[in-house]
Parts: sequence; structure tokens; C-alpha cells
Amino acid sequence: MSRDHLWVYGSLRRGCSNQYADLLHRSAQYLGVARVQARLYRVSWYPGVRLSEEAGDWVVGDLFELLRAETLPALDEYEGSDEYRRVHAIAILEDGRQIRTWLYEYLGEVNESRRVSSGDWLKAD
Repeated sequence: MSRDHLWVYGSLRRGCSNQYADLLHRSAQYLGVARVQARLYRVSWYPGVRLSEEAGDWVVGDLFELLRAETLPALDEYEGSDEYRRVHAIAILEDGRQIRTWLYEYLGEVNESRRVSSGDWLKAD
């Protein structure tokens, strides 16, 4: 049986402490740091990504294999249907493996002046 994967880049990453990050970490297997072809923006105190096809656009996050079917619906509630949508993308692990994964893409307006140039929310200035 194939399991779903989830790539996260903000408040759900390892080291973050909130009830939804805790839920994810309890109900999924951490596969490692992975990157997705996208752009990262500071929305407020939290980030948002937009998928990209530009060669140099990469965002760093954490990739998980979900062990429980109920995890995604719970995280869908947290992310909210009006700000984010869950979409598929390809995440590339540090060892080069490419895995089809879910991620939450930001739907709101983005401002290039609020782009996180490092592509890593945990290193955002």
C-alpha cells in the first residue's frame, strides 16, 4: 500500500512547537530535508510558497511519510481553505531521491520584496 507524503516549509517543520506540528511528528515518519521548486514568501509571522518553474527557485523543507489517513484532513483544517491549497509537487531529498508529495501552496497576493531569498524559513532574516 502506497502512503501519502507531506513536505512542509514553515510552522510544521521539525523544531517547531505547536499542536499541529506535534500531530504531524507523531503520525508520520521523517524522511529528511528536501527541496521543492518554488518561491518562499513572508506572509506575516508565517510563510507561504508558490510553485515555480524557474531553474534557481528552490525552497527547503522537511519531508514526511504519513502513517495515518486522518493526518491530512486535520492539517487541512489548520492550513485553512481560503489561504492555502494542498497540491502535489516533487520533493528532492538530499540523497537525490525524488518523491511525489503534498504541500500547502499559498493562495494570497505575494510581494517580491517579502521573498525569503535563502529559500529556508528557519534561516529567514
